Amino acid sequence: MANYQLYRKTTLGTTLQEILDQMISSGQLTEKAAGIVLSEFDRAINLAVDKRINKKIHFSAKLSTYRFCDNVWTFELKDFLVKESNQGQHNTAAPTPQIPRVDKVKIVACEAKSVTQA
Repeated sequence: MANYQLYRKTTLGTTLQEILDQMISSGQLTEKAAGIVLSEFDRAINLAVDKRINKKIHFSAKLSTYRFCDNVWTFELKDFLVKESNQGQHNTAAPTPQIPRVDKVKIVACEAKSVTQA
């Protein structure tokens, strides 16, 4: 099963890496054990995102650049605005007040089959 390491750059992922580095430095953990922990983190976070996230959103933006390499799409967008789908109404979206318009956003999209294959 292929697990993407994209979530290691999140706050949770970087904090985990910092703690593991501290434990390695103090001799509480080997590098091999830290690698196993990070691999389990990758597997668990990919599975959680796949199974627990089911909210649909719409967004509008201006496409700045895009790339496709090794089955991974990368989109760089400008003037990004999130719109949440209205439940019970088809094809309508209203701006989401909790998420303000932002100047730049980078979206990295990976093929889901690669993550969920056994």
